[in-house]
Amino acid sequence: MITKFIKRILRRDPMVKHTHASNTGAPKRIPKKSHRIDPHLLSKNAVKVTHTLQQAGYEAFIVGGAVRDLALGISPKDFDVATNATPDQVQRLFRKARLIGRRFQIVHVTFFGKGHPEIIEVSTFRALLDNAGDHVAESGRILRDNVWGSQGEDAARRDFTINAMYYDPSSETVLDYHGGMADMQKKTLRMIGDPAKRYREDPVRMLRAVRFAAKTGFELDSATRAPIAKLGKLLNDVPSARLFDEILKLLMSGYSWRAIQGLKEAGLHHGLLPLLDHILDDGEDSKGANDFVKLALANTDERIQSGKSVSAGFLFATLLWPDLLKNWKANSSKGMANIPALHDAMDDTIATQSSGMTIQRRFESDMREIWSMQPRFERRVGRYPFRLIESPRFRAGYDFMLLRCATGELNPAIGQWWTDFIAADPAGQEELMASAKNESGNTASPAKRRRRRKPKSAIPPEGAAS
Repeated sequence: MITKFIKRILRRDPMVKHTHASNTGAPKRIPKKSHRIDPHLLSKNAVKVTHTLQQAGYEAFIVGGAVRDLALGISPKDFDVATNATPDQVQRLFRKARLIGRRFQIVHVTFFGKGHPEIIEVSTFRALLDNAGDHVAESGRILRDNVWGSQGEDAARRDFTINAMYYDPSSETVLDYHGGMADMQKKTLRMIGDPAKRYREDPVRMLRAVRFAAKTGFELDSATRAPIAKLGKLLNDVPSARLFDEILKLLMSGYSWRAIQGLKEAGLHHGLLPLLDHILDDGEDSKGANDFVKLALANTDERIQSGKSVSAGFLFATLLWPDLLKNWKANSSKGMANIPALHDAMDDTIATQSSGMTIQRRFESDMREIWSMQPRFERRVGRYPFRLIESPRFRAGYDFMLLRCATGELNPAIGQWWTDFIAADPAGQEELMASAKNESGNTASPAKRRRRRKPKSAIPPEGAAS
């Protein structure tokens, strides 16, 4: 013990500010027979990180959402580790470790193996910032957060009680500072400390409250819910990139429609995604938009819960489609040609959305391509089908078109034609082309004979935005 203590003293970084706040209270120690966490659900790499830190004389625990999920019997997607080692000290212990962040400095420890690399996020115990001066803005929002403290302070700094539990794989013990395990049993989501103050520190916590409630099925504690509607405007001060990341997490939680309903109930939907003002309207005029978005989100949730991939570009293309469709029709009614009317509607829709949460450019490009394909699915003669099927984003555009058919916006026969065309051999494709030409009454013959093409077997069989 003396040796470990000396090691810690020698390793302390004199350039890093540590606080000496008083103990915030001893945690409740929950043994394995009570928490019943299955060790087989643990990431071997996360255990390796905690073991390496402990062997070097530091405290280290799996923390946060991973402990929550483990206690619920769910295999966590991500593992975070909390320690009293500073980021520099953590980095020195691992070969593949990278310091990231300014406002909240952490270490990403990367492990390579079969499949995708796994990143274990390691953070240093944070201190309470009641007297941190320039670390906190006048609104209460935390600006900088690299003041280290004790584990008790770190637990008090976390948002919800169910996310403030620390699990030690070596002793298989959970340290619970704020009754998180009891709240899980009561299916309650409760903020640690004064909810209004905590939301002012980080307004994104309001969105996290809605997301966790949707994902877990837990009820928001009345005191936790009460300030949200009044403080929702604080989200306007959150950097756009961070706001986008949090909304994306909410939409890809596997319970997106439930989460969007939660936003409405909490009074947070106005201004984040302008389209939500339309799709959450109960009026008869919004029924078609509601049906389209609900079906799109149901498909997204099903894919995520099945472990399948989902494209964010596809998802936002579906969410903004009702607004774009309205703009497209308005442009057409003014006498604009169909395609220019569509492209003008795209610009207007994206500009309107940018007044709330800005969608990243790489996703915006996917959205525009998916939207641009939609009129082309109705042109089923000449070389058009062959050109369209060769588009890199054809599958996403095709899945989008099927959603339109499923809600009655587009003739379902068009969707079936394309489904048959994808699966057909060259002779079958020719027959389908002939049938489409007869349906349209188009008797014009192509300028020159089209050579027979092989079927596009490379098109993946899965749908919905892979």
